[in-house]
Amino acid sequence: MGALIAILIVVGIIVVLAFILFGMYNGLVRARIRVREAWSGIDVQLKRRSSLIPNLVETVKGYAAHERETLDAVTRARAQLDNAQTPGQAAQADNMLQSTLRSLFAVAENYPDLKANQNFLELQRELTDTEDKIAYSRQFYNTNVGNYNEKTQTVPTNIIAGMFGFQQEEFFEAEETAREDIQVSFSTP
Repeated sequence: MGALIAILIVVGIIVVLAFILFGMYNGLVRARIRVREAWSGIDVQLKRRSSLIPNLVETVKGYAAHERETLDAVTRARAQLDNAQTPGQAAQADNMLQSTLRSLFAVAENYPDLKANQNFLELQRELTDTEDKIAYSRQFYNTNVGNYNEKTQTVPTNIIAGMFGFQQEEFFEAEETAREDIQVSFSTP
């Protein structure tokens, strides 16, 4: 009878350990899925903004044909963002696109008729709305990446992560220039 109890205890311990290991593995899988879902949210908003840009460029082009360099820079930055493969590449391309969009809106300041154009105003509103959604999506993504990376680096889940090839994810970070304050001036140039 004593040997049977000892065997049951050992089997019980093995079953409990198996449940703990399965729980850690499933927790890592769920965290990785949340990271991918969060990246998908950023990707959707970046694509939304990317699809608005040609309309914005065409609207500005009608008023500011000689501002070709700025318009070309926006188009190149948009293409770079569309071709980004990783969160790091997308962050870098996004920072470049934000910079070129600032230049585009600075050009628009020199054209009062453009600033009053209903299409331009609507596109500007949609871009502002999209920028807000991108900011929220970035925060959501980075929170999920932080949680996931914490699981892949802390004991005991780091052991399971190492055994099953769970890799750390990359944060979506802004460049130093994107962190600088934006200067607003209401004086005419």
